[in-house]
Amino acid sequence: MQRLFEFIFNHYVYSLALAVVTYLLIQEFFDVAFKKFNHITPMLAVAKMNEGGIEILDVREAPDFSDSHIENAINAPLSKLDEQLPKLASDKKAPLLVVCQNGTRSLTAAKKLAKAGFEQIFVITGGMDAWTEDYKLPVASRRKQKANA
Repeated sequence: MQRLFEFIFNHYVYSLALAVVTYLLIQEFFDVAFKKFNHITPMLAVAKMNEGGIEILDVREAPDFSDSHIENAINAPLSKLDEQLPKLASDKKAPLLVVCQNGTRSLTAAKKLAKAGFEQIFVITGGMDAWTEDYKLPVASRRKQKANA
């Protein structure tokens, strides 16, 4: 036991690094084990949309949403999501697809939605970047709307 303390004292940087990595691994384990939402690729999202009964929640800011968005998506910017939760809470058991620009804000939104009691939350991996650039899936855009007007 004395040698262990001697090692820790002599190699405090390594010991601290081990403690930090251990903490992060345990935190990741609990996040994965107890998370209440799933990640889904854009192609699987399209399949779920084709099944019907799924709401699409776009958590980007209004200007980004108006430039292009998934057809029939509801815009609820992450900064105002707490205010719009009562409007979304009509059926908390219905599947909800959450998307942002690159997949980071949608994770935060999914955590908020899970805390609010939503049961079936799906986060699109890669967000709208993956939707439009990687998978080349269609979007409703301002340019199309102007062309039709």
